[in-house]
Amino acid sequence: MRSGNKSLLEYNPENFILLGVSDRPWLELPLFVILLVSYILAMLGNIAIILVSKLDTQLQSPMYIFLSHLSFLDLCYTTTTVPQMLFNMGSSMKTISYGGCTVQYAIFHWLGGTECIVLAVMALDRYVAICEPLRYAIIMHRSRCQQLVAVAWVSGFGNSLVQVALTVQLPFCGQRVLNNFFCEVPAMIKLSCADTAVNDATLSVLVAFFVLIPLALILLSYGFIARAVLRIQSSKGRHKAFGTCSSHLVVVSLFYLPAIYMYLQPPSSYSQEQGKFISLFYSIVTPTLNPFIYTLRNKDVKGALRRLLEKTWRLCR
Repeated sequence: MRSGNKSLLEYNPENFILLGVSDRPWLELPLFVILLVSYILAMLGNIAIILVSKLDTQLQSPMYIFLSHLSFLDLCYTTTTVPQMLFNMGSSMKTISYGGCTVQYAIFHWLGGTECIVLAVMALDRYVAICEPLRYAIIMHRSRCQQLVAVAWVSGFGNSLVQVALTVQLPFCGQRVLNNFFCEVPAMIKLSCADTAVNDATLSVLVAFFVLIPLALILLSYGFIARAVLRIQSSKGRHKAFGTCSSHLVVVSLFYLPAIYMYLQPPSSYSQEQGKFISLFYSIVTPTLNPFIYTLRNKDVKGALRRLLEKTWRLCR
């Protein structure tokens, strides 16, 4: 029994060292400030979107139901990783426990898989709204929206469950230094001392299902939307339709492009130095920008925020 415990400790360390930018000490303070400000903005922006979507009677359409779930995902996404990053940058200890690391990448990949599906559902919603306007209320009724959101969350959980089940079996042969800001599956596979062919193949299949297929559906939806919009005679109508969709396309680009670069190549061959900064982008930059992209491009959301602020101001006086 003692030798079994000894063997387990040799292969799975009690904690990992998250290297981050500790090899570039001059970067730690400015990056700490940027992350702190970004985290505060992400929290405020996404909470504001959730509040106005729930409280404002004019924002009860399916689009805003999905938008509130996207904001909740971004809120959880940043909270899963950023506090740990801030703590490590402000401390001489850059460690995370083995259990904490497992929980972090489990939640991170659950949220990531869910967001992929939610973005595809939002594209479907825009397709039905623009290409089938007379049937929109029948197709995208409230219970259908809730079912689609539930499918997204359950699918994301399934993605996480498979990845965690395979990753926790990897031995690390005493290696503890993760060249990343937080724990995620590609970095764990890269660190392992075992043959990771099964992990690489499984990750590729999951990426195809959660990244490439939803992205293909999004592009297909917007292809039909573009064709429908170009048939609109009124330039004002075309402008409104493109304006409604442009925010979602920007968000899709910000989320999918880094994810494609990060996950389409085998984890055992990707550059950790590049990968850790790309993972920083989609874990904090994208969730911070999303609420501002939707707010700046959407008159309904801006109006709802203004009404919420006015009510809050009256209550505080």
